[in-house]
Amino acid sequence: MDSIAGLALGFSHALSLQNLAWAMLGCFLGTAVGVLPGIGPALTIALLLPITFQVSATGAFILFCGVFYGAMYGGSTTSILLNAPGESGSIITALEGARMARSGRAGPALATAAIGSFVAGVVGTLGIAFLGPIIVELALKLGPAEYFALMVLCFVTVSAVLGGSALRGLVSLFFGLALGLVGIDLQTGQPRMTFGIPELLDGVNVVLVAVALFAVGETLHMAWRYRNEKAEVLPVGRVTLSRGDVKRSFWPWMRGAGLGFPFGVMPAGGTEMPTMLSYYAERKLASPDAKKEFGTTGAIEGVAGPEAANNAAAAGILVPMLTLGLPTSATAAIMLSAFQSYGIQPGPLLFQTQGELVWTLIASLFIANVMLVVLNLPLVGLWVRILKIPQPQLYAGILVFATIGTYGISNSVVDLILLYVIGVIGMFMRRFDFPVAPVVIGMILGPMAEQALRQALTISQGDWSVFVTRPGSLVILLVALAALVGPRLYGRLMRRA
Repeated sequence: MDSIAGLALGFSHALSLQNLAWAMLGCFLGTAVGVLPGIGPALTIALLLPITFQVSATGAFILFCGVFYGAMYGGSTTSILLNAPGESGSIITALEGARMARSGRAGPALATAAIGSFVAGVVGTLGIAFLGPIIVELALKLGPAEYFALMVLCFVTVSAVLGGSALRGLVSLFFGLALGLVGIDLQTGQPRMTFGIPELLDGVNVVLVAVALFAVGETLHMAWRYRNEKAEVLPVGRVTLSRGDVKRSFWPWMRGAGLGFPFGVMPAGGTEMPTMLSYYAERKLASPDAKKEFGTTGAIEGVAGPEAANNAAAAGILVPMLTLGLPTSATAAIMLSAFQSYGIQPGPLLFQTQGELVWTLIASLFIANVMLVVLNLPLVGLWVRILKIPQPQLYAGILVFATIGTYGISNSVVDLILLYVIGVIGMFMRRFDFPVAPVVIGMILGPMAEQALRQALTISQGDWSVFVTRPGSLVILLVALAALVGPRLYGRLMRRA
């Protein structure tokens, strides 16, 4: 099925009243959590994971993707009005957006961020629709050795490259790998790391770990750091763009979207690098009059470009998740666990075995972009009021929903104990700057990497050289090695210089 036919099939299902309702609910929830500082899409989707046991797969993933896109939109509101970015991708937006708000131009800053997010979302979703099938064709040519090498590359980039400390990232990764080993080994039938507890024979539920780390752990950490201080919300004014603002924003939107999407697709991508590059590019390319506004009253180009890059990169993250089954962010890892809850394995065969689901999901992303513009521009006043919710009540509500949702999955007290034990571990991980995303990624990809490793060794009759004699796996492993060692060698050379 080509992309045009796939999109036609997707829109025929996505435009049903039920799926439109799921998209609207996801966009509303996503924007709300994006506005609230410290509560991102990973935490929200983790809280919503228990619905996978009651709701159809199509409805659940439309909801999750609506939350994901909505949080990217809503994050700009907090960055501009509070100068408190809730997501790493919104940090650059706050540089010029908060200055514009202090200069009385919060309305145009919010408008260019919302429209830039829409433009980038459309570009990114088109990239998913037309680039996804191409990657699928390439992925079908890969064998077990190449898949194992790809997973090693994902482990390295997510844990050792993207975090502040390679050692801390690798410790988190191995914690996740250990959780993934709990249960009965499918090949030998022997229990592993169950400690004589019958409830652990089926393994630790990925949904439970995601909720524990991103809901319980995050909430306990925020409560630990809580200070009873009220942040000043700057006045908004009219959320409109003049003709001059549109003229100044148009090319930054285009450049930001074109720059952000490739970074999202790459395993070592993310939203931080493209937003930073977009900001410096716009600062260099701005007119002499606009350059004077950078760092002083706030330049609209410095909001339009980075915000478009942020949203395009977020869309790009879905490409490796859907086509290769590789999550490159915390949110993608939690969505991958949701796929597994339905017994669906993302990867090259997903477009063939679950074509209706995939194309309906992609079509819903286009619809969600339109809904988000409608929600963000006229309803800014509502999102500003959300900022006034007392944080203690917010934290308590998150913990209640996490507990009820987890107990509802299995009605097991052991699961509740695990929820809070892993949640407390997650709290201390944040306290001592250990990234939590590698835990979930290691837990999901660990068993898959083990299976690919065993298959490759079975085919090669136990010959470990298969990973370096096959060109594809050799190249991928060399890239992983360069990503792990390169930054450290470069840092040492710079210090000596």
